[in-house]
Amino acid sequence: MVYFTIIVAITACALLLKVYTRHSKCPVSVNYHFSRRCNKSCGFCFHTATTSHTESLENAKRGLCLLKDAGMRKINFAGGEPFLYPDFLGHLVNFCKEDLALESVSIVTNGSLVKESFLRKSGHNIDILAVSCDSFDEDTNMKIGRGSGNNVQKLYRIRDWCKKYGIKFKINTVVCKLNTQEDMNHHIAALQPFRWKCFQVLMVKGENESDKRLRDVRKFLITDDEYACFFLVAESNQLMAKSYLILDEYMRFLDRDGRAPSASILQVGVQKALESLYWDEKGFNDRGGVYEWSRESEIGPRDTKGLDW
Repeated sequence: MVYFTIIVAITACALLLKVYTRHSKCPVSVNYHFSRRCNKSCGFCFHTATTSHTESLENAKRGLCLLKDAGMRKINFAGGEPFLYPDFLGHLVNFCKEDLALESVSIVTNGSLVKESFLRKSGHNIDILAVSCDSFDEDTNMKIGRGSGNNVQKLYRIRDWCKKYGIKFKINTVVCKLNTQEDMNHHIAALQPFRWKCFQVLMVKGENESDKRLRDVRKFLITDDEYACFFLVAESNQLMAKSYLILDEYMRFLDRDGRAPSASILQVGVQKALESLYWDEKGFNDRGGVYEWSRESEIGPRDTKGLDW
């Protein structure tokens, strides 16, 4: 179990909160899952490869422009595994920084396909690189479906590349039945991520809730109490699922309240798409959705006692 003291840094100033209140559907931070394809088979995945669709580069850029005009300040590229499309990803990363001048561009990856050559070329436009790491035990990673035998070694290598190219290094961990008793203190202290974000394993209707789906999450599920024992400050799945704006491969907002996805923002625009789903903007602010997310902020070693999450 993990015994770090958790400090939640609320960085949004009063002026920004006032702006958010006035514009109740301002997509400040968006997670763009531009492809569902992945080279791993994590048993609890809730964004499974049910399609192979990706938008054209032209359409993706047009959608990102619409989001920027609607108030987006941070974009997070995810999947699937975004590094399956390094050229596409590189174009979007550079476009968001150099053309849209977004405050923050981040990528979430399983780490297996990250190459130093990519970071050498586009790293100056990446604020945050978040690597998914659910265990520091390779056997556990294999049981989850993420293992390759060198996950931990690659994680340290990516940390070193992030230091070299001035990118903030982040770790994401899904807490599930297989890792609730794992003590990760030693590795987290050694890796010194600027943020370590822990998610309770999530069941999503239509994605991973039964053996009739590509993934069946039920054998990985844990109780809220088990999650709280792993991580001293816990957020419910309800808050986590509904406070994130997730844009899928068709540029539709996904509704984790059980309703259908929105229409594509390419067809109806951002505001109309947002009106068709439930997004807990208060929950977004309460969980510290706005933080020091640009590379201009200090990226030196952090005291893990004050580790952001």
